[in-house]
Amino acid sequence: MSPAKMHAHEADIDTHLVRRLLAAQFPGWADLSVEPVESNGTVNAIYRLGDDMAVRLPRIEGGVEDVRREMRYLPGLASSLPLAIPAPLGEGEPGEGFPWPWYVYRWVEGENPVIGALAEPGLFAADLAEFVLALQRVDPADAPPAYRSGPLASRDADTREAISQLRGVIDTDAATAAWDTALSAPRWGGPPVWVHADLQPGNLLTSGGRLSAVIDFGCMGHGEPAVDLITAWSLLTAEARQEFRAALGVDDATWARGRGWALSIALIELPYYRTRNATITRTASHVIGEVLADHATVDH
Repeated sequence: MSPAKMHAHEADIDTHLVRRLLAAQFPGWADLSVEPVESNGTVNAIYRLGDDMAVRLPRIEGGVEDVRREMRYLPGLASSLPLAIPAPLGEGEPGEGFPWPWYVYRWVEGENPVIGALAEPGLFAADLAEFVLALQRVDPADAPPAYRSGPLASRDADTREAISQLRGVIDTDAATAAWDTALSAPRWGGPPVWVHADLQPGNLLTSGGRLSAVIDFGCMGHGEPAVDLITAWSLLTAEARQEFRAALGVDDATWARGRGWALSIALIELPYYRTRNATITRTASHVIGEVLADHATVDH
């Protein structure tokens, strides 16, 4: 079985390819079961290997560096973080017709949180804040720039283009006003910190209603802390959102930029994935609605 393709120039990946790669490069694992994993991820195809491992293969060339980044930095971050994160176990080479490196990780148990269905939103917000603060305390001296690390202004053209593509789909006047407000917030003046930079629902796992793991660190690196606020508008209720903010001690300017990050990411994702990924489409639409409602309430 092969995962549905979402991008042009995406590699052909299926169970047979994974088995051939394992047999050629990791023969000790070649007899284990291989099952495709239904995932909201857009950059990597994931297959469960036996009971306690996973194989990740980049779908597109742009994802190759993301996973290399994980292989380098995740082992050093693990001991500093309060939640489970992926543990790399092996790096495969191009072969069997697959053009890029591929990787084996330890399997991380858990379920993706469902928008609007958190059992304990306040506890989830506290768990998330604990993770973000722990990550920020790690020395960023050796960290690369995060994938989303620049000022919001660097996303202005792409964000406005996305708004123009969504006329008739969303309230584009309200989206433009919310984006303008985010751009007017003072820029981050502090030192860079470690950020995950992609704390979206598909990259979070829960167990027993609590946040238990964070996965997919391909965007990680040093940046400003606002980018790790995006989950506030994708998963948290209005009350839990404020609890999350209070736990982090976030000032008004950083909160406004975080809301801008959430809006920009969702606006750019929505036109691209509307016909390619139903889960991302639902999430992006939800985030846009939450941000616009929040903007209308707080700023007007």
